[in-house]
Amino acid sequence: MTNEIYTTPDSQLDVDTSEAVTLASRWSRLFASILDGFVIMAITLPVMYVTGGFEGLSEGIQPSIGYTLSMGILGLAVFVLANGKFLLNDGQTIGKKALGIKIVDLDGALPDVKQHLVKRYAVYFIPGQIPIIGQLFSMINILFVFGKEKRCVHDIVAGTKVVNS
Repeated sequence: MTNEIYTTPDSQLDVDTSEAVTLASRWSRLFASILDGFVIMAITLPVMYVTGGFEGLSEGIQPSIGYTLSMGILGLAVFVLANGKFLLNDGQTIGKKALGIKIVDLDGALPDVKQHLVKRYAVYFIPGQIPIIGQLFSMINILFVFGKEKRCVHDIVAGTKVVNS
């Protein structure tokens, strides 16, 4: 330290803000997804029952494309209504909140709306609606969680990861 009063201080001004984050386990991600599915089914299955969505299934008769599309839109609406606020405020769905995990971007910050709704969930939900190809894509998407980074395809596209909260 010098006695010169006009020199800048010699202190270290860089602050290490990188916290050690632990990636969520594959099991916690699986069970969070299952819980989220139960939340959606709790609303959509009774609606399907009341509207006759199960009639004809035992005879192998498939519901119309319009009915299937409307139920898909209902499921998406239920997901957004049940989880939208939690996702935008905390990076969590009901299932993720219950299991103590959350979605963050690669820097550890809360993802913005574009990352959540457009990138992450569009890649998660939309391909699954395409017959055969969608189911294959959904399986590949999920299998990516077994990689070293524990990130599915929808995580990679959105630039997100799931960590313990």
